[in-house]
Amino acid sequence: MDRTLVLLKPDAVKRRLVGKIIERFEEKGLKIVAMKFMQMTKDQAKTHYSVHQNKPFFNDLVNYITSGPIVAMILEGAHAIEIVRLMSGATDGSKAQPGTIRGDYSMGIEKNIIHASDSLEAYNHEMPIFFSDNEIIEWAYGDEVIY
Repeated sequence: MDRTLVLLKPDAVKRRLVGKIIERFEEKGLKIVAMKFMQMTKDQAKTHYSVHQNKPFFNDLVNYITSGPIVAMILEGAHAIEIVRLMSGATDGSKAQPGTIRGDYSMGIEKNIIHASDSLEAYNHEMPIFFSDNEIIEWAYGDEVIY
């Protein structure tokens, strides 16, 4: 099964959207294999957003993601990266389709509710920033449903 990292950003937490967003992923058939409520440090944020370090908005990204608590989680399922990206919607919430997470809950690009790994390479870079291998739980529902 594929895995992806998802971060519910400070605006999702402050607006009390965490449960609604997690419910969407579970209803889709994705399985949570790791999750934590945390305050991201500046160092974690700089490492996480290192691909943007030479862009003019880098400091704004770091300041925003560290402005309040986040929920970090790893979701597992067939085509998890692609599915979560589709469910998340366009990065700019004002351009995201209704029915997507950003389309339903975000009005712009700065406070856009969610981060999701965009590739396996990104997941491999991002996951260790938030989780150690022993925090990822291998488990089965017991009544596995094929989606």
